[in-house]
Amino acid sequence: MSDLAAVILAAGEGQRLRPLTATVPKALCPVGNVPLLDRALARVEALGLPAAVNAAYLGEAVARHVTGRAHVSVEPDGPLGTGGGLARLRSWVDGRGVLLGNADAYLHDPDRDPGADIAALLDGWDGTSVRMLGRPAASGAGEFGDYDFAGFSLIPWRFVATLPDQKHEVVRSVWRPAEREGALSVVPYAGTYLDTGTPPLYLAANLHTAPLIAETAVIAPGVVVERSVIGAGARIDGDVRDSVVWAGGRVHAGETLASAIRVGDELTVAAGVPIA
Repeated sequence: MSDLAAVILAAGEGQRLRPLTATVPKALCPVGNVPLLDRALARVEALGLPAAVNAAYLGEAVARHVTGRAHVSVEPDGPLGTGGGLARLRSWVDGRGVLLGNADAYLHDPDRDPGADIAALLDGWDGTSVRMLGRPAASGAGEFGDYDFAGFSLIPWRFVATLPDQKHEVVRSVWRPAEREGALSVVPYAGTYLDTGTPPLYLAANLHTAPLIAETAVIAPGVVVERSVIGAGARIDGDVRDSVVWAGGRVHAGETLASAIRVGDELTVAAGVPIA
């Protein structure tokens, strides 16, 4: 669609994921051995949309990662929020509507490929109303009617054109105003959605892809690996259950890693009881 572009928000500091995000931007944390940002870009690329990515925290790492695949907007003075980040991209958007996605959104529909799973969000869009992907609220009373936001929204140019160039969030500058004027609708998402913003949810997203062991991982004889994700080049000499080991990580002999994320030789982030 020539009148639509995609913007993936990847500027967040990921404070709730510390220490995982101490040296790695949240958008580049792997889920199923694939950086979250790559999952988001693959989804919009499958829809045939040109893409831009905003970056702030460890922004150079994000910019290097997407070189040649997307336009990059770096916010050198720190994250500007979802609205401010989109406002900084106004000249690139240049009159088009925007499919706005969160890099930290994990989505999976077993019946549809990435891209096809959110295509209903675009079908028949009039270019003037706001749409968002939603999942039924567990409590029955959601953020927007019966639904909670599920990672992607459609924003008309008329809203993008007037966004303030300062730190703010689209929930206040776009979604709520559109809701008040009766110009917001929710398109239900049929698959699984997780925001991956906390260790338990990040672990849950990974375990949703499990079992998964990279070809170059080394698993010692007799070691038990159950419902886990093991990254490339990892060395597993101890048992691993309901856990994630990043690329190059190590689980030592005699050790049992359970319900946790391992980075490198020693960094372990406990994530509690896995979320089903």
